[in-house]
Amino acid sequence: MLRLNGHPLSLAQIARVALEHESVEIAAEARAAVSASRRVVEQIVAQREVIYGVSTGFGKLSDVHIPPDKLEQLQVNLVRSHACGVGRPLSEPEVRAMMLLRANVLTLGFSGIRVAVIRLLVEMLNRRVAPVIPEKGSVGASGDLAPLAHLALALLGEGDAFFEGKRMAAADALKLAGLQSTDLQAKEGLALLNGTQAMHAVGGLALWRAQRLAQVADVAGAMTLEALKGTPVAFDERIHNARPHPGQITVARHLRELLRDSEIRASHLEGDSRVQDAYSLRCIPQVHGAVRGALAHCEEVLAIESGSATDNPLVFVDNGDVLSGGNFHGAPLALALDYAAIALTDLMSISERRIDRLTNPDMNEGLPAFLAQHPGMQSGFMIPHVVAVALLNEAKVLAHPASIDNLPTSAGKEDHVSMGMTAALKLRSIVENAEHLLAIELLAAAEGLEFRRPLRAGAGVERAFAQLRAIAPRLEEDRVLAPDIERVAEAIRVGKFECEEEQS
Repeated sequence: MLRLNGHPLSLAQIARVALEHESVEIAAEARAAVSASRRVVEQIVAQREVIYGVSTGFGKLSDVHIPPDKLEQLQVNLVRSHACGVGRPLSEPEVRAMMLLRANVLTLGFSGIRVAVIRLLVEMLNRRVAPVIPEKGSVGASGDLAPLAHLALALLGEGDAFFEGKRMAAADALKLAGLQSTDLQAKEGLALLNGTQAMHAVGGLALWRAQRLAQVADVAGAMTLEALKGTPVAFDERIHNARPHPGQITVARHLRELLRDSEIRASHLEGDSRVQDAYSLRCIPQVHGAVRGALAHCEEVLAIESGSATDNPLVFVDNGDVLSGGNFHGAPLALALDYAAIALTDLMSISERRIDRLTNPDMNEGLPAFLAQHPGMQSGFMIPHVVAVALLNEAKVLAHPASIDNLPTSAGKEDHVSMGMTAALKLRSIVENAEHLLAIELLAAAEGLEFRRPLRAGAGVERAFAQLRAIAPRLEEDRVLAPDIERVAEAIRVGKFECEEEQS
């Protein structure tokens, strides 16, 4: 049971709720903070004060004053008018992550929302009611307005939702789950809509997968090194202590563990005329380590955001101030997610170069052309390398930063936007491409090891080789490799490739 009180949430906590359906509840201290914040809003309404989003219109219409008897309708109109997203629905895990993140930041007690509304959101999460939320339509300025509006719409019993995996009217989903829809009182629609939780949910779950990829890339690189009879000298601890980037040191240590007790290495210690390998092998710690650093930075940004009040205006209970600001702006996330996308594309780039070395007879240390048993009669891994190049090309296009763009909205009131949701969606696509590309490297590297038998690779590499062979057999003759690539990519996605690093 995860108790929400506005404290930062780790990617692991988010993943457990989103992917494994861990239950959630509102902490007692959070209920008290939320109630105190709500009393401030109710006092403002009673005194007929003019406060943005409580007694005024929104955006460019903030100068329009709303009479007291229309305040609740104002909030419903806000939700309905903003629920205009388009495109495919976000996946249920992404929606669950979004619901969790929104509920958590509301429990901070800066939003003036009732406990009952947050409780409904939490119970929908616990009972597997997931609003249907189109993935496109947010510019990440006043937060993810359109996606969060679709989330809020389901709380009203409007729009569509998934219940136990089936799409239906939200009202029916709530009924089947034993829940009742809510109304919205002053400020509550705005409290639900202002925030960065859509880009955070999509980007956060993509980052969770990307971090797993960073470890698997080490495994694939080590397996390729063994297949190519490369040298592990470049991973010597002294080299990396002389340039002590944490990620670089971690990757070098991981590689040493994976390559420990290698018979292949022992077989060419003497008489090997090569002084050093190509960069795609020799510089694995430097490149993979830099990628880890970028992903770690992104994770730090998301952790801060998960415990941050991101709506507007914010209610301060200590003195009753209600202040308008811009915490909903997605710039911190947009920049971080773009950075992660660039880093992951570079991880794909060095992996593709290693695949080329495995398959190219001019560079593959005596392995047959394209790792085929009978080159010419068979094409072997010729086209999987082509597929890797296609995946990398797409990732390079997608890695163009979304955050450097700006198109003003809301008649110029929202004149600088973050494009954070675009950054999150692009990262998700790059991660999917990277999973498939690394699957190709693992398959090709394992095939290369077959030609080095009976010599065995390092202990960690051999364990990964056995895991891969349980999924995909050796390429004895040409066959359709698409299913093999898909199975290995899925194994990467769910964490089936254990690493020495994870056990130490």
